[in-house]
Amino acid sequence: MIRAKDSLEYHKISRPGKIEVRATKACLTPREMRLAYLPGASFPSMEISKDSSAAFHYTARGNLVGVITNGTAVPGLGDVGPLAAKPMQEGIAVLYKRLADIDVFDLELNTKDPQRMIDTIQMLEPTFGGINLKDIKAPEGLYIYDRLCKSLNIPVFHENLFSAAIVASAALLNALDLAEKRLDEIRVVICGAGTVGFGCARLFLRLGVQPENLQIYDIKGLLHPDRKDLLDYQRDFARKHPAHKLEDGLKGADVFLGASAGGVLSLEMIRSMNRFPLVLALATPEPEISYEAARGSRQDVIVATGLGQYPNAVMDILSFPYIFRGALDVQATAITEGMMLAAARALADLAREDVIEEVERAYGHEHFSFGPEYLLPKPIDPRILVKESAAVARCAIDEGVAKNPIDSKDHQENLTIRLGTGRETMRGLIMRARQKTLKVVFSEGSSETILRACSILIDEEIASPILLGSEDEISECINRLGLDLSGVPIIDPAHNPRFEAYVDEYFKMRRRRGLMRAAAAQRLNQRDYFAAMMVNSGDADMMIAGYSTHYAESLRTILEVIGPAAGIRRISSQYMILLPKDVVFLADCAVNIDPNAEELAEIALLSARTCRSLGFEPRVAMLSFSNFGSVNHPFAAKVRRATEIAKKQFPDLIIDGEMQLASARDSSLRMDYFPFTNLKNDANVLIFPDLQSGNLTMHSLQYMAEAIPIGPILMGTRLPAHLIQYGATVEEVVNLTAIGVVKAAAL
Repeated sequence: MIRAKDSLEYHKISRPGKIEVRATKACLTPREMRLAYLPGASFPSMEISKDSSAAFHYTARGNLVGVITNGTAVPGLGDVGPLAAKPMQEGIAVLYKRLADIDVFDLELNTKDPQRMIDTIQMLEPTFGGINLKDIKAPEGLYIYDRLCKSLNIPVFHENLFSAAIVASAALLNALDLAEKRLDEIRVVICGAGTVGFGCARLFLRLGVQPENLQIYDIKGLLHPDRKDLLDYQRDFARKHPAHKLEDGLKGADVFLGASAGGVLSLEMIRSMNRFPLVLALATPEPEISYEAARGSRQDVIVATGLGQYPNAVMDILSFPYIFRGALDVQATAITEGMMLAAARALADLAREDVIEEVERAYGHEHFSFGPEYLLPKPIDPRILVKESAAVARCAIDEGVAKNPIDSKDHQENLTIRLGTGRETMRGLIMRARQKTLKVVFSEGSSETILRACSILIDEEIASPILLGSEDEISECINRLGLDLSGVPIIDPAHNPRFEAYVDEYFKMRRRRGLMRAAAAQRLNQRDYFAAMMVNSGDADMMIAGYSTHYAESLRTILEVIGPAAGIRRISSQYMILLPKDVVFLADCAVNIDPNAEELAEIALLSARTCRSLGFEPRVAMLSFSNFGSVNHPFAAKVRRATEIAKKQFPDLIIDGEMQLASARDSSLRMDYFPFTNLKNDANVLIFPDLQSGNLTMHSLQYMAEAIPIGPILMGTRLPAHLIQYGATVEEVVNLTAIGVVKAAAL
């Protein structure tokens, strides 16, 4: 659940808003500044004045979309004006960038005059590679869209009109295939005469639904020619039909599409429909009928909603980023309905393919296959970008609206590497964490950061938190922060019924190491010890500690109580580093100061195992200042020996060393100078020879290269336990917990 307070804080923290503009070229030295502006910029300007297409080579125009609104139809809010629409605009800008690597300028125009908006956007045409209209009320938004499509020489897309319609079209194609029905024979009923409903109607007709078989209803009933209250665009869809009420129109219908409001569709209405009916209840946040109720209405019904938590989620993020990606890549002059249907067919076809392992892993290894509950691919499927964008580009070329026709195979390869996996990794891992609701005990339950993180963990269903500390103190802090943590256990170690049992067990574990029982009781009053004993006794599945203590102190507690797993020499640690287009794992950056060769080999093998448990195939580089014996020094010899030990223990593991970081991450350098290495692809697991080099590298990436580190992830413990660095942010606590849950569930 997204709360107002959380959302406002999210939009306000750090720097206000969600987007910024960044330079893509170096502009530091006086020479670079002259290259960027004057006199340097005059040369590409001269080339563009001779040939306008040169703008796509020398400027960002070809990857820049203008998202434009006047704020008259913001979802769920209505006419709130252009300024209040800006958060929505920035939100879609972020989605364009994250999902399709498209840059966006959001423009909020302070006018309700359609002609002024048209004139303004026409004047802005040289700025953009495409225009996305959004949240403009009908009929003005439809009029503006149609006029701009005719007058501009760049693609124009009405997000509200067509985004959901494209995805609904994909669902329709697959549902009809399952029901063995033909497009030109089915009868379709649409409830909702607004922008979304008409977008669906336009694309359904273009797909092959016969006009006489498509009926649209609004709050007053059927749109029919005798009604005097219809707008011009509505009259195009008015039909003469005796069924003036929705419940009458649905009798014998094959498809219901709702773009209206919650609760308008009843069980009786669905039961009156034809065999194998398709119900697309797309109203949000409350569908026209709930998914559960619709599925329970009859055995043969196929159901889709606009809600992501249910099968067949008709979500607009499955369409608009990828359509523009394909259109921009071929410099299309328009986004035609043919291109939209190509996108719909690509989505439909992808749902028929075998679902890749990483998608099923993200949903707890649930098996998906084409059928009534899998009409559409899951939004996290990385193939959507390639399949849908490539289909749109091909259609643009075939329809003659592409100014830059490109080779389809090359285009798909470029799409595959365009985004990489870095920033999307956490989304998939959180989906996996949701499949195993582990009990996670937090030893510092009164920390505001921990409490805020626990609120998110509950909302996102990542884990079930347990808080240690004074119940009065924690409750007061929860109330002051306005959090809803009802049902979360709060345990005060000194007053817990299990305290004496934990003391006895801990004393038994440490009595031959100089520990007296009184000292055992004293230690169990410390929350880190109590949390570790909860995990040891099975009262919690995992512990998180270290927020306000020295790392070494909390680590010592874990070593005493939980200790290493059988066969493990030493506990070690690893960070998962999210780069903009890649994911790498660094070890050991937090535990072992100067491991010997045997310990370094063990760290490498544990890192590879952890990497694999999180869904990545490890390629391990043993790092040094030396490349494959180039320096005869004990530091390099240690790494060389560790590599030999690891290879001997696991000969199938892709691992090599000793090597410099550049050799591990630069394939051209590696192939030119070290073609014998078995690292054919860049290493994604980097093993550092000592704590100092690993820790400094990790922090350099975090503070100077915009990397997102998640960790430290403890490896080799007998039971799941992790330590956060003191001063960690809420996001860091949530991410580490999610990773810990996934790792614990996989091992």
